Order: sequence, then C-alpha cells, then structure tokens
Amino acid sequence: MSRIKELQKNLFGGTTSNARQFGMIFTLVAIILFFQFKTGGLTLQSGNLIALTQQYAYISVLSIGMLMVIVAGHIDLSVGSVAAFVGIVVAKTVTEHNLPWPLGVVLGLVVGALIGAWQGFWVAYVGIPAFIVTLAGMLLFRGGNQYIGNADTVPVPKGFTEIGAGYLPEVGPDTGYNNLTLLLGLLACVAVVWRELRARQVRTQMQGAEPAPMWIAVLRMVVMIAVIVFVTLRFAGGRVGTSFPISGIILAVLVLVYSFYTRNTAGGRHIYAVGGNARAAELSGVKLRRVNFFVMMNMSVLAALAGMIFVARSAASGPQDGLSWELDAIAAVFIGGAAVSGGLGTVGGSIVGGLVMAVLNNGLQLTGTGSDMVQIIKGLFLLGAVALDVYNKKQGRFSIIGSLTRSNRSRHEAADSASTESNVVKQPAARS
Repeated sequence: MSRIKELQKNLFGGTTSNARQFGMIFTLVAIILFFQFKTGGLTLQSGNLIALTQQYAYISVLSIGMLMVIVAGHIDLSVGSVAAFVGIVVAKTVTEHNLPWPLGVVLGLVVGALIGAWQGFWVAYVGIPAFIVTLAGMLLFRGGNQYIGNADTVPVPKGFTEIGAGYLPEVGPDTGYNNLTLLLGLLACVAVVWRELRARQVRTQMQGAEPAPMWIAVLRMVVMIAVIVFVTLRFAGGRVGTSFPISGIILAVLVLVYSFYTRNTAGGRHIYAVGGNARAAELSGVKLRRVNFFVMMNMSVLAALAGMIFVARSAASGPQDGLSWELDAIAAVFIGGAAVSGGLGTVGGSIVGGLVMAVLNNGLQLTGTGSDMVQIIKGLFLLGAVALDVYNKKQGRFSIIGSLTRSNRSRHEAADSASTESNVVKQPAARS
C-alpha cells in the first residue's frame, strides 16, 4: 500500500493532494469517452470540438469572474443580464452610429466596468449583500436590454464577429493543417516541458525535498504532450477555413492571467483571505472594501466581454441573450471545487468544471436528448456530484472538491509551519 501511495505521490506532482487534484479531470475524460462511444465518434471530431469551444467560451469567461466573486464570499446573479445589456449597447452603437468595431469593444468593457463599479459600491461601501444587489441588477439590466433594443434583434458588422466566430488565419506553406494552430500546440508542449523541469528544480532546491524519479517526470510529460498533440491536430485539421477559434485564444489568455493573479500576487491572496475570514483579513491589514469592490467590478467587466463574444458569434444581439448564464457559471465554479462558504477554489478547477458541463450538454444534444431532459440531467449531475463529494470529504475518503481546494490550504499550513519554526529558532537566540 505504501508503494502505491508513493507512486501516486510522485506521478501526480509530489504530494498526495496533488494526485487527487486530477479527480475532476478524470471525470471529464470519462464523460468524453462515454459520449464518444454513444455518438459513434462524433464527440471528438474536429468540427464538434471547434463548435464546442466557440459555444461555451463565454460561459468559461464568466466562470473565471464568478470564481473570484464566490471565493470572496459573494454571489452574482446579474451576469447574464449585464452581458445582454452590454451586447445591445455595443450592437446599437456600432451599427447605428458607425463606431469602428474595435472602439465598440472598448466601449463595451467600459460600460461593464461602470456597471461593476455601481454594484461594487452598494456591496463594498453601503454594505448591502451582493445577492440582493445583483438580483436588482438582473432585473434592471434585463429591462435595459429590452428597452434599448425594443425587444428586437440588432445585427453587428462583419469585423466584429471575428472575436466570437473567427479563427486563426491561414499562413505559411500548405501542410494540410492550420500552421498557426500547430504553432500554438508546439508552444503548449514547450510550456509543459518547461513547467515540469522548473518544478523539479524548485523541489530540488527546497530543503529536505527530493524530486520524483526522472521516469515519472518523463511519463507525465509524455501523457500531457500526447493529449496536446491530439487536440492540436483535431483543431488544425478541420475543414478549410477553420482552426483554433479566436474566442478560445481570448479564454486561454484570461486563464493564464487570472491564474497568475490569484496564485502569485498579493491582491489575489487577499481575495482568498477575505473569503476565508473577512474579519481576520481586515484585522491583518487587508482592505476589505477594496477587495469586495474589485471582485464585483471585475465580474461585470468579464460579463461584458462574454456578452460581446456571444453577440459576435451570433452576429446579432437579441432580447433572449444571457438567459440563465449566471446559473451555468455558478455550476461550473462549484463543480470545479469552489467552497460555498468562500475562500477556496481555483481558476483551473472552474474551467474544468465548465468543460464538464459543456461536454455533458453537448453529448446529450448529439445523442438526441430533448432540451427538457438536458436541463434535468444537468441539474441532477450538479447536485449529485457536489453531494457525493461533500459526503466523501466528511468520511475522509477521496474527494474531488477536497482535493481541488486542499492545495490552497496546504500553502497556508506550510507558511504557518515555517513561521512557527522561525519563532522557535529566534527565541533561544534572544535568551542567549
């Protein structure tokens, strides 16, 4: 048994908690393989993967912002209405007032920031619960969408559609694949190798820590690179004119930026501190109001971006845009491992949770399941997954949520331990 635990420890990143962190990814793989079999191979076809990325990119963008809101101990019910409101404002401005579409994108982000500042003011400085503020915002901005658009569909110009329906262009020699997509896959493979080697170097430099055997590191890299190569060839080898979607590029950049922010900056750690214990964080010097204001404003900016991506993909803004988006984003965050009470969760986990819901929804549609049953199954899956995970965590068994959130707790525990050891060393010196 000890050898099995040691193998798991080495194979998945140096600690048992990191090994368990792959539980949600395994769930995603199982769902993909199930629908790949049920649909006769349609799930992993190039056309379906490209469409899946475009269809659910906006939900993943929302889930990034929603994660930070939930980690801080709040909830935002207005994101769908904000996305719809920004979408109609930008569509009207670009179409009827001849504003260049790049400036239209900037306008949409500014409108989203103003909406976020409005809601953040009531939450952070007036003290009204975010649930109430955003519930009011959901009604307010849904009505605003219908008032400005007169409940009609407003088209957008061709250039604007690129951010939601565009692809990486064809450049270079004819290889039978999209060369820029191949280059993107190559960069991803290089990043995997660099990260693995960097992790080994850091672990070697840590006192008392030994890196995993080299064959374990090679195995990890081979598996990851194989997955990247497979996905890259699928995206690069679709029908002529298609490749990796621009909306997928936008999402990837956001994932990298927000992952770095939440893990490696003081501002990101303050969000987790506020969600874990707001009073203690404030006493420690964290600007509580500033954090709450930021997460609400950031959420509305990302909702504005998601709304513009959706309008661009649809080539028009309509009165039904954004309906139930907040529920999909919240589901993605909780399935991805965020705690209902706040303080725990990761950007990567939320993206994986969003992929689980997206693949589940897509697979059910490919198998001809009716929209009513799709909603029922998704709801039961969400409730069952979280309930089973909470039960397993209470029983001390394998827990997806526990594993996804334990890495954050381990960092704090390690810091506390290091601080304690430092104090123990300093005290005898003071006596002498």
